[in-house]
Amino acid sequence: MSGPRSALPTADLARVVVFAAFIAILGLFPGIGGVAGVPIVVQNAGPVLAGAILGPRRGTAAVALLLAVVALGLPLLSGGRGGIAVFVGPSAGFLFGWLLSALVTGLIVARARRRTLPVLLVACLAGMTASYALGVPVLGLVVGDLAAGAVQSLVFVPGDLIKVVLAAVIAGLVHRALPDLLPPPAARERVR
Repeated sequence: MSGPRSALPTADLARVVVFAAFIAILGLFPGIGGVAGVPIVVQNAGPVLAGAILGPRRGTAAVALLLAVVALGLPLLSGGRGGIAVFVGPSAGFLFGWLLSALVTGLIVARARRRTLPVLLVACLAGMTASYALGVPVLGLVVGDLAAGAVQSLVFVPGDLIKVVLAAVIAGLVHRALPDLLPPPAARERVR
């Protein structure tokens, strides 16, 4: 008698765990400046990379795993932050936005016929923008004005654009080296 099947095969589970650890390692780079308690960090490139390299399901799972261990108290966020408090503070929207970031990036990359640099740039930019969709309103609540939160968030844009380009280039190199990491769109449709 066999036990219940895992939702993720062992190789996929390993990729999820390794990528969650990679995002945690990006947290070793300290945050700088920022606005209203939300630092400028390197770590937010991790969810975009997770989606671009692992696809929507595994990429989002890697981010969810990281956020779960952070919620348990491990200080894996930039600046050694961790615990439940980070999920109710000014950066909470951006943290939850990481899930959306990995999902959006992964969906675009997974549906692309070819994983060219322009496709990866669009996917990574869309993923980074998705994190703003949750982060900016929460920051607006913290500062007491949505428009002010949006204006203050502009401080993140130059660095995030650089991270988008770097993530797209890295994802392109990974997909060139491991072309079967994500199945082509036609193969997924045949399986259904």
